[in-house]
Amino acid sequence: MDPLAGWWGLSHPVGIVAAMEASSLRFAAAARTLGEVARAAGLVVPSFRSPPRLAGVDRTMKRQSDSLGVESVTVAVRIKGRPWVSVLADMIDGVIVANSLSGPTAGAARTVMWAAVEIDVMRGAALHEGAGVPKQRTGSRSGQSVRRRGPQPAGQPQARVA
Repeated sequence: MDPLAGWWGLSHPVGIVAAMEASSLRFAAAARTLGEVARAAGLVVPSFRSPPRLAGVDRTMKRQSDSLGVESVTVAVRIKGRPWVSVLADMIDGVIVANSLSGPTAGAARTVMWAAVEIDVMRGAALHEGAGVPKQRTGSRSGQSVRRRGPQPAGQPQARVA
């Protein structure tokens, strides 16, 4: 048994738990991003869920109308055992289909949504680079404490850190 797993109260090694959570966390982050992009473009924002209730399919869509006639769309995507790019493509296509987009309008919407999820992927990679075990510093400052510069107001000269 992984000693850290017992310390955290987990039944599996920490690395395995992190791998299990990663796809569902990425799915949730992508759903939020696609929802923001669709909302900003004035499109219908579908809800996302996983997995689809229908066995053996990668993506399903369900349209429902409430008693007032307001339509809602649910896009269900299978995550498990699939490449992440395929999951993203199904989510993006779900937004396109939910809004009945076609032709150049659909192409432009796809481009915007792919760019948005790509930015999120890059942001997530930058956040996780420093996660986990701290890296050993090399060079002349390895034994000294290093002051970090915080965010600077826009249009202001950058503060120097010695």
